Amino acid sequence: MSYAVIQTGGKQYKVKSGQILKIEKLPGVKADAKIEFKEILAYGDNKLIEIGEPIVQGAKVEANVLKNSKNRTILIFKKRRRQNSRRKNGHRQEYSMIKINKIFSKDGKILSEAEKISKPSKKEVPEKEKSK
Repeated sequence: MSYAVIQTGGKQYKVKSGQILKIEKLPGVKADAKIEFKEILAYGDNKLIEIGEPIVQGAKVEANVLKNSKNRTILIFKKRRRQNSRRKNGHRQEYSMIKINKIFSKDGKILSEAEKISKPSKKEVPEKEKSK
């Protein structure tokens, strides 16, 4: 199974094709958009690994943005004892949920591709129900 190490939002993620993950919100990107990550630090599989210095030139990862949203509220509460000093603050961190579709090597060859899920049609009926 091929994988790649991408860098986005100041963080690094080891991703595989078909994987769904939460990353820092991508500015200016709407849901159902295709994006490409060009900052690939490494990629490989069980037999071969390619490591960049610091990035692998020409390698890329294609993904779809599933949704942009906010996480749960993080509360920040600061208290100094015996001084009647309290401060309550909080925020909701924004994120983008993405699904990895394809991983490309530095020469443009597809290393791995996510499986396409086909939805069963409503007309298909199991054989047991047909005989009744």
